[in-house]
Amino acid sequence: MKRSDFPKDFLFGVATAAYQIEGAWNEDGKGPSIWDVFSHTPGKILNGDTGDVACDHYHRYKEDVELMKRIGLDAYRFSISWPRVMPDGKTKNEKGMDFYQRLVDELLKNDIVPFITLYHWDLPQVLYEKNGGWIDPDIPNYFEEYSAYVFEKLGDRVKHWITLNEPWCVAFLGYYMGIHAPGHKDLREALIAAHNLLLSHGRAVRVFREIVKDGFIGITNVVSKVEPASDDEKDVRASKMVDDIVNWFFHDPVARGEYPESIKELFEKFDLDFAEEDLNTISQPVDFFGVNYYTRQLIAYSSEFPGYKNVEGDLPKAEMGWEIYPKGLYDMLMELHRRYNKTLYITENGMAGPDVLVDGEVHDDYRIDYLKKHFESALKAIKDGVNLKGYFIWSLMDNFEWSYGYSKRFGIVYVDYKTQKRYLKDSAKWLMEFLKS
Repeated sequence: MKRSDFPKDFLFGVATAAYQIEGAWNEDGKGPSIWDVFSHTPGKILNGDTGDVACDHYHRYKEDVELMKRIGLDAYRFSISWPRVMPDGKTKNEKGMDFYQRLVDELLKNDIVPFITLYHWDLPQVLYEKNGGWIDPDIPNYFEEYSAYVFEKLGDRVKHWITLNEPWCVAFLGYYMGIHAPGHKDLREALIAAHNLLLSHGRAVRVFREIVKDGFIGITNVVSKVEPASDDEKDVRASKMVDDIVNWFFHDPVARGEYPESIKELFEKFDLDFAEEDLNTISQPVDFFGVNYYTRQLIAYSSEFPGYKNVEGDLPKAEMGWEIYPKGLYDMLMELHRRYNKTLYITENGMAGPDVLVDGEVHDDYRIDYLKKHFESALKAIKDGVNLKGYFIWSLMDNFEWSYGYSKRFGIVYVDYKTQKRYLKDSAKWLMEFLKS
């Protein structure tokens, strides 16, 4: 497999998120986000880690763009910190926006295509305190105003946009499981948050069409290959429900203007009734779907709520405990193509590994093997008719891995957090050669 096996206009890139890499958590007028507060709450993050400094990308962005250029990357997917550009969720902070202006200019100067994600989980804390954040009926209004501001400032140079990153995680990990900010444990709230996230997405798409006339916009969802743990009918039914919740909850309303049946039943169970016009807004036509793929889920029936349980599979696992299953990427690309026939980008794919720095080197053959196999799955999907236009590796560099703090390393670049020195891992060197092939 060579780079030239992929279409000429296919983009190879890397992805990051603001809170995970930027640091400078209270500089130049930036307001606190829910993750600033959550990470400073004792017991929430492994080892008490926070994103206060992270990879100090806010001050080292030029060095990081230089690394991307050196590796030979075509594109870079990054997110805007809402509280950096609007500290209270609505008041504009030009100093914060200046950082993204400089970053975009630096990328373009180095022939790297910027892909911007408007929301990668760092909600302004003020909006959370006001009325619960994503469960606030006013949140789509705030998100639309924020989106419009960013489009106006950067839309002349940036043509590829993503509204939300993994709204499933925002809603369910943040409002139901409590392991992500803001740390709630209420399924009804999670369902309200999910709907408000999708409504906010639709409002952003609508305002995008008014402001950026020649751009492309989509939404990025996490997808997992969901399989029943056995052929037992109860397991099959349980896995179908999980498939709807994880994979189609945030695709069907956008592409088809309706929720999956099992989700409608969930709404009814919690006495939730949303306006029909909401679905008209949510289903504003998008130009692509972003696909974040890492693993599969094996599902068995459970007599206890919510009616299923995850079963451990027998495939090799990465450091996060996630099974390595490249075939699942191919299967999900084919299924997305079959269901929606939309342009797709793999907006995240990668693995956490047991990376150790020895004499300035990190020998991560396991990551090279992982990337090769997932590249092959992507190429096979393209050959089988999927309109796949790009592939973003998660991640450019090691960073703050949410509730796991700095204990997991996903980067193709190693970061020594004490010195902030960057080192190309063997995977980055392999990628460099692959991109020349």
